[in-house]
Amino acid sequence: MKEFLVELTASVPEGTDPAEVDRRRAAEAVRARELAAEGHLLRLWRPAGEPRVIGVWRADDEAQLREKVLGSLPLWPWAIAVITPLQSHPNDPGPTG
Repeated sequence: MKEFLVELTASVPEGTDPAEVDRRRAAEAVRARELAAEGHLLRLWRPAGEPRVIGVWRADDEAQLREKVLGSLPLWPWAIAVITPLQSHPNDPGPTG
C-alpha cells in the first residue's frame, strides 16, 4: 500500500440541521476507528484553532483512497481534500514508539 498525506477541511452547508451535523460527526469518529483498524488511517492531527485535520492514510492508489477510503467518511460530502502522495526518504529512521 502507498501512503498519502491528506488535509481535510469540512464545510457544513448553510441551513443544515445541527442534529444532522452531530450525527455525522459521531459517525465520522466510528468510521475513523474502523479505517485505522483496517490499516488505512495511520495518524490524524487537528492543528490548534483550525477547522482542518491532517492525516497519514494508506491505500493501493489515489483512486482507492478517494473513492473507497475517504469516500466512506460521513463528512466526505462536505469536505475539501488536498492529497499528497508520500515516498520514503533515505534518512527516515523508521517508525518510532
